[in-house]
Amino acid sequence: MDIDDIDTITVLGAGNMGHGIAEIAAIAGYEVVLRDIKEEFVQDGYENIEWSLDKLAEKDQLTDEEAQSAKDRITPLVDIEEAVADADVVIEAVPEVMDIKKEVYSDIDEYAPEEAIFATNTSSLSITELSEVTDRPEQFCGMHFFNPPVRMQLVEVISGKHTSDETMDAIEALADDMDKSPVRVRKDSPGFIVNRVLVPLMNEACWAVHEGDADIATVDSTTKYGVGLPMGAFELADQVGNDVSYHVLDYVNSVLGRAYEPCPLLEEKVEADELGKKSGKGWYDYEDGEGVEIPTDQIDDDLEQRLFAVMANEVAKLVGGDVAPVEDVDEAMMLGAGYPEGPGKMADSAGVESLVETLESLYEEKDHPRYQVSETLRETAEAGGFYASDDGGESERSYEQIETEVDGAVGHIAIDRPHRMNTITVDMLEEIEHAVETFEDDEDVRALLVTGAGDRAFSAGFDAASAAPGSGLDAAEMSRYGQQVFGAFEEAPMPVLAAIDGYCLGGGMEMATAADMRIASEGSNFGQPEHNLGLLPGWGGTQRLSAIVGEGRAKEIIFTAKNDYDPETMADYGFVNEVLPGDEFEDRAWELARDLAAGPPIAQKFTKRAMLAGRDDTDAGLEVEASAFGHLFNTEDVWEGLAGLPAGPRPRVRG
Repeated sequence: MDIDDIDTITVLGAGNMGHGIAEIAAIAGYEVVLRDIKEEFVQDGYENIEWSLDKLAEKDQLTDEEAQSAKDRITPLVDIEEAVADADVVIEAVPEVMDIKKEVYSDIDEYAPEEAIFATNTSSLSITELSEVTDRPEQFCGMHFFNPPVRMQLVEVISGKHTSDETMDAIEALADDMDKSPVRVRKDSPGFIVNRVLVPLMNEACWAVHEGDADIATVDSTTKYGVGLPMGAFELADQVGNDVSYHVLDYVNSVLGRAYEPCPLLEEKVEADELGKKSGKGWYDYEDGEGVEIPTDQIDDDLEQRLFAVMANEVAKLVGGDVAPVEDVDEAMMLGAGYPEGPGKMADSAGVESLVETLESLYEEKDHPRYQVSETLRETAEAGGFYASDDGGESERSYEQIETEVDGAVGHIAIDRPHRMNTITVDMLEEIEHAVETFEDDEDVRALLVTGAGDRAFSAGFDAASAAPGSGLDAAEMSRYGQQVFGAFEEAPMPVLAAIDGYCLGGGMEMATAADMRIASEGSNFGQPEHNLGLLPGWGGTQRLSAIVGEGRAKEIIFTAKNDYDPETMADYGFVNEVLPGDEFEDRAWELARDLAAGPPIAQKFTKRAMLAGRDDTDAGLEVEASAFGHLFNTEDVWEGLAGLPAGPRPRVRG
């Protein structure tokens, strides 16, 4: 089956995952059947979809017409035969119990069309074992969405032992058509990618507390502010549910052995029904206590190294077992678990060789198989890391958090962290600085275009996890460095255009402020919310914004700390030059960038220099202007231009 053959999708299970999957399928334009075992379950699911679609329309992420059309495409049903009778794809999202899932597939196999694909939304169970219940194992695969499906980008597309390439291609294309980011899991291995890395890491945190090597505060301080993960390990465990973590570990342990043995402390939590936020108490008390409280200054370097080592070993097992290449593991962890960068890159930064030594030392001390070094990790250490260069020599600079290209005379920088709303890290600042310098050295580049990857954000601000306490960064120096990097846009000899689609907040707005011109798509959001955090804009925002919108408006934007200024208002304030419909935005961004690139390069350079010099000293600006005018009057560009007046063709300026 090809993606063009898919029109109708049946979702089995109307719970949180099921109704979320049905919603995104309907938004993508598919006819959807939502089925559960009782009418009340189906109606609850449908009402949740209605509420969610209305919220998306309220936030201008959908039009009212699009929301209503999505609702109209969903049919709630209870009868199983009727639900699957016309399905091209059946996505099953029933409880994570092997016997329940097998029973479902036994029921639907005889009713669904012969060509229909079955996709199970399991987080860890065997795709192969489930497929063998049916008469179509080659048309069976995993399609693991993450909760909540409407917001989370990742979909793990998992191959079973019998799954055909055609089935994998079709489901991968389907996920992409639903505006998700599919990552292919090439082998049916327990936990797949995200849970295979994430859950053992949380388990190791449990073992550290169980064995008296750390307390909960130290573990969460280390994982959140040392390792730089979005949540502390125990904070995340409470969010996920301790029962979920336990059952994943128990299943993986039953298949792969004692290296995945659940920590006794975790088992005790589950037996006591202390499952986390959903039960009111887990590692933290959400009913009678204060909930999550994580100190910023209890980072334990030895514990951090231990967790890095366990994480790197799991990545190596996935790579060595042909489950996924390291690039896909890293992408999945960033998209599905919110990691600021992939665990493979994190391991390389920590030093894979030292992580091997850490595991060997732990194995000698604790004699537990979870510390046995995989052969692939040893080979990775010998090669110099997961991303070691093959040529062993100097290669052209590659970027991890931005993408660059030269298109004609336009140099393009795309902030490339869509899984984190294109938030800015300290490493990204260094990459931007290098990219601007590279473009300045390229004689063919006459203008710069700055955009955000994806369609949700230009940049939603600074990723604080990249400069957490304990990272060794001085906050004042970091502020000065950001000022310097964004100042490079102002000082660049060519025009810089920021094309803003989506959120433009905090540090992201400061970056846009440093550009020479700004255009925005309808529905974008602007703001400097730093005062809500007790901070102030620290990358030039207190100075550059006033120069564009005036001191009064700048104070309004910064003091109110609102993050919902619309582009029309920002255009009235003089911050945005043009506001465009979404379907015209990208074409106009490139058209304007090319127009700027066609301008007189020497005149543009001196104009920027004069304006910058005169920002705080009008006399200085006028002097630069006069000097530049004298210089330009003797250039060939000027005489070419004068010769074309008053009504000749646009002159060809060469610089």
